[in-house]
Amino acid sequence: MTKVLMVLTSHDQLGDTGNKTGFWLEELATPYYRFRDAGWDVTLASPRGGRAPLDPKSREPDFQTDETRRFEADAEAGRQLDSTVRLDSVSVDDFDTVFYPGGHGPLWDLAEDDTSVELIERVVAAGRPIALVCHAPGVLRRCTTPGGEPLVAGRRVTGFTDSEEEEMGLTKVVPFLVESELTAKGAEFSKAGNFEPYVVTDGLLVTGQNPASSGPAADQLISLVSRNGG
Repeated sequence: MTKVLMVLTSHDQLGDTGNKTGFWLEELATPYYRFRDAGWDVTLASPRGGRAPLDPKSREPDFQTDETRRFEADAEAGRQLDSTVRLDSVSVDDFDTVFYPGGHGPLWDLAEDDTSVELIERVVAAGRPIALVCHAPGVLRRCTTPGGEPLVAGRRVTGFTDSEEEEMGLTKVVPFLVESELTAKGAEFSKAGNFEPYVVTDGLLVTGQNPASSGPAADQLISLVSRNGG
């Protein structure tokens, strides 16, 4: 059975705004069911373990989908979310592939987390597929190649764009802008219009632009794992 590790944030504070953040529900729920329905075994992990914080905004009616409603009604999914494993207790060798949902939370913790950085570097070095969606591509900022170059340098990627962050009114709140940061690291960043689904695949690295891209990114990951012998 194919095993996928889904890495969630443990960070729940939206900068100094006093508002809550966390992971974005659609970006967990949609891929979660793509993987489960494909017969995969799904493990949820986070830096601190235990309950991963959900961005309350992602539960608002405008952001609900069939998959988010399915997830919130799913007792087993709820149990998994309540008891995510600690990221530093995970052996990446036990998994065929890794998926990072976004939300603003990862910009604060996963982007600076040594365990996450090492995990991504090991997945890439082992020649296994990995996908990151929306803000999650920002966690690549500190990842490097064995030669010490930025992992994204010269790679085609996408992620939450500066103009999308501006539309959210959070450019001055977030610790960095995903598009600007990855571009500064030498990535070949491309994008579609604000909040339109868009996925870029470069070898075994899959990145999605925004919440609407989470399903297509998961589909692309499933395809890569299948071709990779998973």
